[in-house]
Amino acid sequence: MPKMTFIERDGGRREVEAPLGLSVLEIAHKHGVDIEGACEGSLACSTCHVVVDPAWFVRLAAPTEDEEDMLDLAFGLEKTSRLGCQIVMTEALDGLVVRLPAGTRNALNG
Repeated sequence: MPKMTFIERDGGRREVEAPLGLSVLEIAHKHGVDIEGACEGSLACSTCHVVVDPAWFVRLAAPTEDEEDMLDLAFGLEKTSRLGCQIVMTEALDGLVVRLPAGTRNALNG
């Protein structure tokens, strides 16, 4: 089973099983990692914003224009920011490392 690591807001690292075909958001929810995902992965918010480790960022497909538009609303945007709902686990991503940002901005709740 592929694995991935979440670096939580307190700096703690949590390595979890990451089933193929699930998004980083779905994997986080499966393991109780504190990512909101207010729109449930429908690309209508930025609450599943994660910061991808630079070594892994270059391995990801480029974000879509819709994802980039949502990222513009994310709190604490960084060069390697992505939406967790848009990163789908593959064999090539076994070992992926993402960091949770300091906070989120939920435009859905106004």
